[in-house]
Amino acid sequence: MTKSFWLATALSAMLLQGCAIDAFDPKPDDPAYAPALPEEDLSTPVPTGSLFNPYSATNGLYTDTRAHRVGDLISVQLEEATSASKNAGTTLDRNNSLNMGEVSLAGRNVHFGRYQPTLSLNNSASFDGESDASQSNSLSGQISVSVVKVLANGNLVVRGEKWLMLNNGNEYIRVTGIVRSEDVNSDNTVSSQRIANARIQYGGTGDFASTQERGWLSKFFNSAFNIFF
Repeated sequence: MTKSFWLATALSAMLLQGCAIDAFDPKPDDPAYAPALPEEDLSTPVPTGSLFNPYSATNGLYTDTRAHRVGDLISVQLEEATSASKNAGTTLDRNNSLNMGEVSLAGRNVHFGRYQPTLSLNNSASFDGESDASQSNSLSGQISVSVVKVLANGNLVVRGEKWLMLNNGNEYIRVTGIVRSEDVNSDNTVSSQRIANARIQYGGTGDFASTQERGWLSKFFNSAFNIFF
């Protein structure tokens, strides 16, 4: 194949990887994290003469006002802390030795001229391996999310994002998951450790975030698309 073919292949891979990077670049006001609006009841109310409104009533007369409908807000307390470590070590050692004295045949030692034949064999093998890995992460803070769906069992599907504009970029926090209504506290807060199927993202955009990432050319030469090395 000609050099022009390989050059065209490399340039195509670079462009594809650059497009993939731009496609996953987070942007504010992502529709996937947009808050849900409260559901409106369009049915004609039946005049009963009562002041009670079942659509704006709370969970009960003796309970606090907590999120339980689509469009309600919940404050999520971010309390994430993980730590993992692993150590492994392996040592193998093996030695074999075989020594035979003079070789005799028919009761007489065998000679080759002035030389007396003997046989010896030595074999040794060793292996020593060790690995050590550790990782720890922590995230604390608070973010308000909205209820986007109420499941049949009363669980709440929540999602939301928060963007902070800084001098040289933006920082964002995104949270999605399922919350059990019983886990929502009286002050309408819930711990992030109580969110099922949680997806918590924390990152940034701008100059500070860009300086901590490799360039697209460096990513290409360290990816599976690199056919030169």
